[in-house]
Amino acid sequence: MLESKSFIAIPPGATIKEQLEDREMSQKEFSERMNLSEKHVSRLINGSVQLTPEVACRLEYVLGIPARFWNNLEALYREKIEKIKAEKSMEEDIAISSKIPYREMAANGWVSSTAKREERVVNLRKFFEISNLSLIKNQKLIPGIACRRQAETEKADYALIAWAQKAKIEARGKKVSPINIKKLEEILPNIRKMTVEVPQKFCSDLINLLAECGIAIVFLPHIGGSFLHGATFCDKEKIVIGMTVRGKDADKFWFSLFHEIGHIILGHIYQPDGTLEDDENKANVFARQTLIPDIDFENFVAEGVYTKSSVESFASKVGIDSGIVVGRLQKEGFIRFSWLNNLKTRYEIST
Repeated sequence: MLESKSFIAIPPGATIKEQLEDREMSQKEFSERMNLSEKHVSRLINGSVQLTPEVACRLEYVLGIPARFWNNLEALYREKIEKIKAEKSMEEDIAISSKIPYREMAANGWVSSTAKREERVVNLRKFFEISNLSLIKNQKLIPGIACRRQAETEKADYALIAWAQKAKIEARGKKVSPINIKKLEEILPNIRKMTVEVPQKFCSDLINLLAECGIAIVFLPHIGGSFLHGATFCDKEKIVIGMTVRGKDADKFWFSLFHEIGHIILGHIYQPDGTLEDDENKANVFARQTLIPDIDFENFVAEGVYTKSSVESFASKVGIDSGIVVGRLQKEGFIRFSWLNNLKTRYEIST
């Protein structure tokens, strides 16, 4: 017998056992009359084997109760088992769903808004395209996610997976050429030049350039608690780069983008268990060097002059947005985080 809060599943074997007791018939004698092994009869009574239509016909002859009665009893038992499984699965999924940023997902239109826990679970199963939420961390669903984020927590993990799933869904409709890493390396200077352009200009060009390399880039809103700037992973025959519009500062956007491109060129996205801390550090170095080569930056800071005009002059010299220079100066402690922020460019990128 199996049971949950709402259902009890009693196997047909319980009724068979009652009939044998009424007839004072042993299981050994019953097995002989049914032409079945004692082991099979024992399993039939405890419900561990299915009562087949053939056995139902034999029961009609031996116990005098119509086969349709046994068939109906078996069908009802199996139905109750599935309902019990579904109820227990729902309870487990409700617990998991509480860790997923459902409200923000609903606010972004990724799932329907509802306060009912069961409806949330159903919506999340459909969103993640899985039969139950316990599968949500299955690495085979979105393998080897390489990403840039500020912290790692359980909440951040679930937010990342939700965000990556949305990126995967959005990327499905994007046509891209076969993956070509060599071409990606060749177009890096072209992408770098876009840092001095406005999003209305560079977005479409960036999408097209990356598509020629087998990469689909999508822009998604930030999910609170994810600490996420961007993420990259393989999806069948294409590479997906998801970029969050977190902060919307040009320096953060471009550093995150080249960080993700670094993961691709350095081969990190092909690691089934995702990136390690060393991989993230290497991607950071790649992004830093691509945006402002260390030798150029070291020559600039050696002068020790960090005025608005000096920063603008250096940025113009190396062909990059002034705010990116400010961001690096702040990050590496040459100036305070409150200085020269008027040189930072703020983006409005459509999601």
